[in-house]
Amino acid sequence: MDLFNVKSLLASIIYSALGVVIFLIAFKLLERFMPFNVDKELAEDQNTAVGIVVGSVMIGLAIIIAAAIH
Repeated sequence: MDLFNVKSLLASIIYSALGVVIFLIAFKLLERFMPFNVDKELAEDQNTAVGIVVGSVMIGLAIIIAAAIH
């Protein structure tokens, strides 16, 4: 591997880690501001609607973070 490939690989790893950290922070904020317990609704009550909403928010966050990092 030449130096350019190593720099590119290192930048990819750093941006990926940064994206995951931002995503986790945003998800924790989502859980905090929801008027109900997301874990309870998904695990115990098996609420499909909450799963769809949380999944949609996660996809939206991922798109925004990917666009910001790119």
